[in-house]
This record gives sequence, C-alpha cells and structure tokens, in this order.
Amino acid sequence: MSKALKYAVFGSGSWATAIVKMLCENETKIGWYMRSVYTKEHLLKEQHNPSYLSSVEFHLEQLEISNDINEMASKAEVLIFVIPSAFIYSELQKLTVDITNKIVVSAVKGILPETGLLLGEHFHDHYNIPFENIGVIAGPCHAEEVALERLSYLTISCADQVKAKMIADALSSSYIKTKISDDIIGTEYAVMLKNIYAIAAGIAHGLGYGDNFQSVLMSNAIREMKRFIKKVHKMKRNINNSAYLGDLLVTGYSVFSRNRMFGNMIGKGYTVKSAQMEMNMVAEGYYATKSAFLINQKNAKKTQMPIIKAVYGILYEGKDAKKVFAKLTDKLD
Repeated sequence: MSKALKYAVFGSGSWATAIVKMLCENETKIGWYMRSVYTKEHLLKEQHNPSYLSSVEFHLEQLEISNDINEMASKAEVLIFVIPSAFIYSELQKLTVDITNKIVVSAVKGILPETGLLLGEHFHDHYNIPFENIGVIAGPCHAEEVALERLSYLTISCADQVKAKMIADALSSSYIKTKISDDIIGTEYAVMLKNIYAIAAGIAHGLGYGDNFQSVLMSNAIREMKRFIKKVHKMKRNINNSAYLGDLLVTGYSVFSRNRMFGNMIGKGYTVKSAQMEMNMVAEGYYATKSAFLINQKNAKKTQMPIIKAVYGILYEGKDAKKVFAKLTDKLD
C-alpha cells in the first residue's frame, strides 16, 4: 500500500480482537498480524474472528491483515502486541526488521517466561526501544464487554505523555473511556499480578469459600501487589487507581475472567494439565505465578507475598489446594 499504517495489532485472541475493534472506531485503516492462515482467511470471508469474539463484525476495508510479522511491523508506526506471554518470545524471534524508531505498546497480560522480563523491558533490552517509545494498555476492561459495547475503562501508560494521549485518543469511543499514566513499569506489573490473584479467587470459589472470604482475599491482594511493585519499581503511585485496584477487582470477580475460571477448576480438583486442556484460552496467571515467585526469591529482602506463595505451591509444587488455603486464611487480615 502507498501509505504507512498508523497502528498495527499483533495477535488474534480475544483481547487482540477487542483492541482492533476499538481502533476501528477512530482509524480508517488498521494493520493486523495473525499467525494462523485459517483465521485470516475466515475473517476475510466471514468478517469475524472464527475463534474469539465472533459476534464482532469488521468492515474489511478498514483492515490490512497479514501472516507476516515483518511486513506488518515495517508498515505501522505504533505496534500493539497482544500475543500471550507464553508464545510471544518465539513469535518475536521471527522479527528481523528494524523497529528502533517505532512506538511499541504492550497489551500482553503477563511476563516473558524465557527472560523473566516484562514485554516493555524486553523491547528496551533486546530491541533498543527507548522507554519513552514504550507504552502499556491496562484495564479494567474485559474483551467480552468491549464486544458488547458495554462501558469500559482503559489506562494508557507511557513515559512520554504526548504519546500516551495519542494512543488513548485512538482507543477512546462512546463505550471506552481512557486515562493516561507515566507508570509504565508499575501498570505492566499490575496487569501481570492481578491474574495471579484472580487464580487465587477462583481456587477459593472452587473450594467453597464465600463472598466474605473473597473480600478479605482481594483486600490483602491489593496490599500484596503494592508491596511487590514498590520493591521492583519505586515511584509515587496510587495503588487504588483503576489500573491497579480496578483491574484486580474485575479480573478476580468477573465471569469473563479466564484466570478465575482456571483457578476455579483447580479448586474443584482438576490438575493443572487437565484444566489447561479444557480451556481454549491461555490463563496468563499460570506463567505469571512462577515469574513473580522467582522475582521475589531473587530479592535480598523478600517481600511478604502469602497469596502468590500459596498459588505457586498449588500450581508448581503440587500442594493440596484445600490444605494450602486453610493455612492461608490465618495469614490474611
């Protein structure tokens, strides 16, 4: 095409599909990279994603779809990555074009297992992207509610507030309200951590704990999140803002939360492998649990993280969920 794209989205899951939908409200043309040839061909024929948010119909003249990650990365100015953290490292291995002058945005709700880095940190360290050209999209916002055009909120974080505002404006609409932040590290860690706490909430529900315990669990979770983020990236932030507390609450309580669903299955007695096989979406919190636990273990002064430690014990050490949560109840207040 003769004119470069402003935005390109990388990924074809539910959140990627939702972000493309949001961008379509304001942009005349959006690039969309998807690995699956079948998904691309189905979308071009039927105007919707065959596997995720299939109720969303796209106007094909607004989309430029490619199965070539380098083609899409070279054409767009702003690259929004929404590939699950478990797979993004291998996808980025295909990236050979120079992206040092691009704006890179992470909408990945996790951490790279191979490096233990947030996506923004990975792009900074391995692709020489300056932090002022790195952004983060945080909630509270579920893809399913975007598809239904229910009022939702996003926080766009970037060290360069002009760029944050530009991205926020591109995503805003009658049903999407946006705000900006300069806490790119804190919001990306919050996006990762809230999935772990959602798994904990799901396990508690699966074990038969009620609303009273869930409220205590979430109250302790936000304080644990605050301690963790402060340890890894100290700056002035209000942990009660929607990018932190709001995103935690919706992920911990919503019926749309895949991490809560995953945890619920574990609480009901599923093995990790059987729960993963039954779900057709990635529960990012599974990978985030190990990463968060190991990050804390490396700190000279470890942060008190009883909830993350409990979830790690259940998912990675094979501990009995009922016994672990019985002990956890005495550590919460």
